[in-house]
Amino acid sequence: MSSPGFEAVAIGGSAGSLKALSQILPALPSSFPLAILLVVHLPPDKPSVLANVLQEKCAVAVREARDKEPILPGTVYLAPPDYHLLVESSRHLSLSYDEPQLFSRPSIDVLFESAADVYGPALLGIVLSGANNDGALGLKTVVAEGGLGLVQSPEGACAPAMPLAALEECREARSLRPEEIATFLRNLCRHEQS
Repeated sequence: MSSPGFEAVAIGGSAGSLKALSQILPALPSSFPLAILLVVHLPPDKPSVLANVLQEKCAVAVREARDKEPILPGTVYLAPPDYHLLVESSRHLSLSYDEPQLFSRPSIDVLFESAADVYGPALLGIVLSGANNDGALGLKTVVAEGGLGLVQSPEGACAPAMPLAALEECREARSLRPEEIATFLRNLCRHEQS
């Protein structure tokens, strides 16, 4: 079977997204062939334990992103609190302290837009549960650059505002439950390895 040609997955979420992430990321095998770039809205004034919490559940490597590190497949890079996470054309990560977007730093839109610029049609964007509109314009950019957009089904989301905004802004995006997103990613893994 031919590969769909994805190189990276960008995921963004806020309120209620940990529940979805806890269904999606542990379903991935250690051999998952794509890099995963992750923004979760976190309090800016304290260190995060989210990477450690997710790593305990996952076979893929999960760690907080560092400035200028190369992006490797099979690794989840989590934006640290109070920093935007961006992708450079050299396929390295970049951390920025630029102004918050939609009151958010890290911003899902900032990650998605920079990743879409670099990966184009080789990017899969996923918007999860959350209580604001961050991620909607970013997902629209991912799809406009030829990538694919998935959105957590608003009906099952703890905070449906973010999925609803993403689906309204990006009508081409597919709405899936977290377990369906996990299956989609596992199937990508099979395609990439065949």
